[in-house]
Amino acid sequence: MRRLRPAILALTLLASAVSSGTFACSGGQRPADDPSSVLKAYAKALEDGRAEDAYRMLSDEARRGISLEAFRRLVKDSPDEVREIGRALTRPTAPPVVTATVTGPNGQELQLVLEGGAWRVEATAIDLYAQDSPRHAVQGFVRALERKRYDVVLRYVPDGHKEGLDAAKLKAAWEGHDKEEMDQVLSALKQALPTAAIEETGERATMPYGAGTLQLVRERGLWKIEDFD
Repeated sequence: MRRLRPAILALTLLASAVSSGTFACSGGQRPADDPSSVLKAYAKALEDGRAEDAYRMLSDEARRGISLEAFRRLVKDSPDEVREIGRALTRPTAPPVVTATVTGPNGQELQLVLEGGAWRVEATAIDLYAQDSPRHAVQGFVRALERKRYDVVLRYVPDGHKEGLDAAKLKAAWEGHDKEEMDQVLSALKQALPTAAIEETGERATMPYGAGTLQLVRERGLWKIEDFD
């Protein structure tokens, strides 16, 4: 089991570097023209045991997770595994998809994808109430509350809490005796969204806001609001 850990770490670093869309290059060298070129160069560096060259191709985020010295040790201590990773990365695969995320001042995320040399807006941009990620779920939940779309808010309620609940009861809860407290929660969520660090663990996620923590759960691929701590 211990011999597998370096390989897993190397693959994790590669995934981070490729998905970020930002690669470093050594001084004087021209950056690769496309992700495939970067992937091949990274794989070749691993096969050759050139730890420094491979490390330079990792994203800033990946390099924050491991020092150059630790990366050198990884390559040196498990040369056979690292070479196998390099060879595996050069085998034919599907073309890489380059994406970008733009975050607005209100925390709204817009997904873009690079197609034919031009950036295009992703399909998720037209879904105002997406539930494909924890952050999108919180954004949709907040938007539905702001627009008093309690029928939509109901989508964000986990199945275990839905019994006997409908849009009318949700409206009564948010606009009734506890309206002031609910408004404070909504305001705190809106304020936290742009910069909140959402921690995702398996089928659950948490997002700090104000003095509390929002709990989310994923059911059948959809993220829902479980609780406010």
